[in-house]
Amino acid sequence: MIDMDMQQMMRQAQKMQQELAKTQEKLSQTEVSASAGGGMVKVAGTADGKITSITIDPEALDPEDVDLLQDTILAAVNECLDSAQDVANQQMRGVAGGMNLPNIPGLF
Repeated sequence: MIDMDMQQMMRQAQKMQQELAKTQEKLSQTEVSASAGGGMVKVAGTADGKITSITIDPEALDPEDVDLLQDTILAAVNECLDSAQDVANQQMRGVAGGMNLPNIPGLF
């Protein structure tokens, strides 16, 4: 009986590992984006947390106010990464949903 439970757990773990690999691949292909400063700075990335591009409107290039541009870029990057994390969390919850995992806050 114990051997059967262990075998079932191993099959379940293998299935979850396969699902995680599929989900990670999907996240690397899922695009997310954000903008800040009224669209003056746009950031694109993937749901696995990679930034793929940053676009800055030439009108945002004011040599007298570099701090504002830096803050705007930072805000757009952070918003894009937050979106990526949200998508990743949703996808990972879907993978874990079929498993009997304990409810651990912050796990997914």
